[in-house]
Amino acid sequence: MLWLYRWCGQLVHRSTSVIGGTMDLETRESVMDYYGKVLKTNQDLKTNACCTSDSLPNFIKPIIKEIHSEVLEKFYGCGSPIPLELAGKTVLDLGCGSGRDSFIMSKLVGAEGQVIGVDMTDEQISVALRHQDHHRKQFGFNKSNVTFLKGFIEDLETIGIKSNSVDVVTSNCVINLSPNKKRVFSEIFRILKPGGELYFSDIFSDRRIPENLKNDSVLVGECLGGAMYIEDFRRLFLSLGCLDYRVVKTSLVTLNSPELELQVGKIRFYSLTIRAFKLDLEDRCEDFGQVAYYKGTIPEAPNVFVLDDHHAFEKGRPLLVCSNTAAMLTNSRYGKHFEVTGDTKSHFGLFDCAPETSSTAPVGACC
Repeated sequence: MLWLYRWCGQLVHRSTSVIGGTMDLETRESVMDYYGKVLKTNQDLKTNACCTSDSLPNFIKPIIKEIHSEVLEKFYGCGSPIPLELAGKTVLDLGCGSGRDSFIMSKLVGAEGQVIGVDMTDEQISVALRHQDHHRKQFGFNKSNVTFLKGFIEDLETIGIKSNSVDVVTSNCVINLSPNKKRVFSEIFRILKPGGELYFSDIFSDRRIPENLKNDSVLVGECLGGAMYIEDFRRLFLSLGCLDYRVVKTSLVTLNSPELELQVGKIRFYSLTIRAFKLDLEDRCEDFGQVAYYKGTIPEAPNVFVLDDHHAFEKGRPLLVCSNTAAMLTNSRYGKHFEVTGDTKSHFGLFDCAPETSSTAPVGACC
């Protein structure tokens, strides 16, 4: 798929092809058993890695009150990866589980939009299906705008997700569970429309996870064994042609288990919320003298729009931006909410927009 090197309801049963070898299959079966049979609610988790106490954005808090209690108690996530400006959009929720985020986004996309939830665990997806009509009624829709598909997030083509068909892909602490992360991200960029957005939360580490920990079923199920080393994640995105992604939020994961702390030793784990766009970007932040203005027209963010951990656009206030940031703001669904002056005819060298760093947080992409 040549573009990949340029750009970064009802339960439907379909046949799924096995991706990878015996180890991939064993990992997948272990995860399905852990989330389908071992865990009954999120209170059974041994750490907070798969269920951190990340505060919900204000625009989501009222919707949470409308979500069914069983859906909430079986929710496992490490962030709040629900972006703004979803009305009328097609959103794909990878590893939707009991459907909490899918149902939240169901209300946000509205009757004209649609949400597709994908999960491989029968027990989890059956919970989502059981409460599908409950949420349709809660939100006042004539018909449900959510579809749940059983399948593997490494193989979205088999379950019928077409190329260039989705506006936004979200995922909440699921990709770390995949034995083939490169295939997952390849599929994501295949199905995203040009200018579409990947917005996800997951567990990352400050070093590579030793093989013995990668194969520990409890650590894998607790989202630690499969955590991505942040530098390997960066290299993976570069190999897929996604040259600039943005870290929106970083939280240190506390294990709260002396036994697991002894196992993992000095490895530090973080919950990161990351966004990336299917856009033609450069591998460094370049300065063309461009200035961005936020119009304040996104209903959920009337005063400030936060792009990442070092770009907060105050309504009406000019902000110098690199060409990559300018492209993210103008060539995505956010375009109508921004005015960007200047073009790319005059180049002024590298743009210094790197985030402030500390010894307690991993660094993401170049910008």
